[in-house]
Amino acid sequence: MAPPRNVVKIAVQMRDAVPQLIQLDQAKPLGAVLKEVCDAWSLTHSERYALQFADGHRKYITENDLEAERLLGGLQSGSREGRREALRHLVLLASDMTFAQEVISRDGLQRVGTIIEDGDDLGEVLALGLRAFLELMEHGVVSWETLSIPFVRKVVSYVNINLMDASVQPLALRLLESVTLSSPALGQLVKSEVPLDRLLVHLQVMNQQLQTKAMALLTALLQGASPAERKHMLDYLWQRNFRQFIYKNIIHSAVPLGDEMAHHLYVLQALTLGLLEPRMRTPLDPYSQEQREQLQALRQAAFEPEGESLSADRRRSLCAREFRKLGFTNSNPAQDLERVPPGLLALDNMVYFSRHAPSAYSRFVLENSSREDRHECPFARSSIQLTVLLCELLRVGEPCSETAQDFSPMFFGQDQSFHELFCVAIQLLNKTWKEMRATQEDFDKVMQVVREQLARTLALKPTSLELFRTKVNALTYGEVLRLRQTERLHQEGTLAPPILELREKLKPELMGLIRQQRLLRLCEGTLFRKISSRRRQDKLWFCCLSPNHKVLQYGDVEEGTSPPPPESLPEQLPVADIRGLLTGRDCPHVREKGSGKQNKDFCKRAFSVSYARGEEEASLNFIAPSNREFHLWIDGLSALLGSPMGSEQTRLDLEQLLTMETKLRLLELENVPIPEQPPPIPPPPTNFNFCYDCSVTEP
Repeated sequence: MAPPRNVVKIAVQMRDAVPQLIQLDQAKPLGAVLKEVCDAWSLTHSERYALQFADGHRKYITENDLEAERLLGGLQSGSREGRREALRHLVLLASDMTFAQEVISRDGLQRVGTIIEDGDDLGEVLALGLRAFLELMEHGVVSWETLSIPFVRKVVSYVNINLMDASVQPLALRLLESVTLSSPALGQLVKSEVPLDRLLVHLQVMNQQLQTKAMALLTALLQGASPAERKHMLDYLWQRNFRQFIYKNIIHSAVPLGDEMAHHLYVLQALTLGLLEPRMRTPLDPYSQEQREQLQALRQAAFEPEGESLSADRRRSLCAREFRKLGFTNSNPAQDLERVPPGLLALDNMVYFSRHAPSAYSRFVLENSSREDRHECPFARSSIQLTVLLCELLRVGEPCSETAQDFSPMFFGQDQSFHELFCVAIQLLNKTWKEMRATQEDFDKVMQVVREQLARTLALKPTSLELFRTKVNALTYGEVLRLRQTERLHQEGTLAPPILELREKLKPELMGLIRQQRLLRLCEGTLFRKISSRRRQDKLWFCCLSPNHKVLQYGDVEEGTSPPPPESLPEQLPVADIRGLLTGRDCPHVREKGSGKQNKDFCKRAFSVSYARGEEEASLNFIAPSNREFHLWIDGLSALLGSPMGSEQTRLDLEQLLTMETKLRLLELENVPIPEQPPPIPPPPTNFNFCYDCSVTEP
């Protein structure tokens, strides 16, 4: 008779004892199982023991254990070697949530903190202490705000001195980054204690890990600063040629740019562009003498000054006419700039263009002044709308995403990058206006084309402004039309009833192909990033489906290594134990993060697999590296669970396959022999009297 399904055989081993092979009843309380195992070895106080997986990351199954007590005793050892071994073992086990809670409940965090504060060994012991402290804090059991000021100052001292051990300072920088992001008060302490010059020193070393962590702390300090402090800090960094260093030694380094560094460069770009937001949100003040002088300077730079003998009325009339030629829609140009956004940022762009590209500015204005009124490209109106467009494309004023890596290399290759980009874009707009032979009524259509030109070129990530200028000017109006037509043809389908009927017949077969592809993709596996309590990407783990489609296999991997073979992965989740699939805000790890705007990207790519773990329900939580990977995994897991595959990617793949298969079927080539040689040309007819004139009436 076969044993019940909830009874499995497992081997239990203990140091200096004969291993046991027991029948584990999964319905029995774990405490009772532990007591039976301890009784077999004649051990008392079974509540002080725990079961631990022997393979992989050796995670604990129960909460109370002697291992935590033994390790904490080792941390207080008078022997340096004893502390080193205890810390090394703690680092390996601290990633387990249950074990970490047990260590923290026994004041283990304070003991590790004491080792860090004492700083008796600035080498491996300190590095292991910092790593163990970070691992324990990552679980979010203890708030970063509870750290003491002396402790933070001690960690700061490790950043500010020259250490021989290269592994200490990246860990110290990582700890300070977490403190800065989590506690405004302690973040101010870090800001006052860590000079910007010291971070610049760390950024200039050849150690990529140290560079990345220094950049992480720098962006954390910038995010925690007030707008005025942030501007002061960025101005100081630019004066120290920080931008040029990033462009030459990080972006164009021989070492590939890591995902974390790409994220920090994105944050740095977003924060720098964010300095434009106050100008973008501020309307022009008609009573400001400085702003009135800027408007007059725009007019005077475009037109020859008239004689000084003009009366006041004539001069006002002349000014109003010239401002209209500049493209202002109101006789008082201040009214055009009252709109926010772009507010004063549009005026800044126009003034910058007139001063730094005076010949191009004069040519733009005079060229359009000589056209018919309805064919003029209005400079001021175009500049105002173009500034709004650039702010939207570059997300000026939007909060930083916590996972995005979409920075533009040319931003770091150019001073005043936003204004320089405007100078290129306004000349592109004039060029596109002429190519479209546009009139005033076509203004919105021209802006749509310019938006597409700029967006397509920015997506190519040109490495310099000159390369951007070359690429965007090559994307003419005709080329945009061609690209649109090509994309439209790819998306077009026919709605004829016979074709719709054929497509419906083909769908089951093609959905089977898609299902097969999704399962194969799950078998190949994917590298996922863990999201820490700081809501940032830190560690990697790999998950794949077994070839027989019965088990999900997963485990942690080191960054930079190739995906491990499935048989080496320590953790397994039987597909039969999966209860459901959750996405977006229904996921446990998304609910813990809250519902702020900054979690938008995080939420879109989050999914969880809920499964039974004893009598409790647990979940395996994922953050997909891309939207496409998210759809592939959701489809594959849905297929495993017998649910329909309803992702957007499935819809696109099905549509593509249906279009291809329909076109092949319409060719009707199944029983048609295709000759290798073309057929011969027939001889001409004997006469050509086969044209009938319908206009001639027969008698």
